[in-house]
Amino acid sequence: MSYDYEKSIRVFEDFPIKGISFKDISTFLADKEAFKHAIDEMVELIAPYKPDYIVGPESRGFIFAAPLAYALGCGFVVARKPGKLPGEVVSATYKLEYGTDSLEIPAFALEKGKKAVLVDDLLATGGTLSAIAGVLTSHGVEVPLAVCLIELEDLKGRDALPIPFVSLLKYPH
Repeated sequence: MSYDYEKSIRVFEDFPIKGISFKDISTFLADKEAFKHAIDEMVELIAPYKPDYIVGPESRGFIFAAPLAYALGCGFVVARKPGKLPGEVVSATYKLEYGTDSLEIPAFALEKGKKAVLVDDLLATGGTLSAIAGVLTSHGVEVPLAVCLIELEDLKGRDALPIPFVSLLKYPH
């Protein structure tokens, strides 16, 4: 499926700080044709893996993961900022350019033998998805694939991932 997603995404240079080229997906999400096409394309990419769960990190990963789980007839598991989930959780900590960050995954989703596909809006350095994949696989969950709408190629996040990765749209930076 080939679709021009770029026409629906606004790019703001030097936002939120000088040197950053911000990819704004709010216009993409408002474009019903583009959004539907992207979800349909992601479904085709993910379906052969027959996941038990789609795992989406807070917050924009939720936007893609929930409709994908619905379309694929599987569960949706959230990865949230610390302190946002009740019950037992497992933390995934990852490096940022300026420090570290963490996400928490509900412990019930860490059942050995289950299969999970990771979905987010954008891949930059790969820290978030790599950390989530690490927690899942260390608990015996198979993670055969990660999918994002956008990939910032110059940041080489794909190289940081311990799993296969697919994006629908690539930007140099």
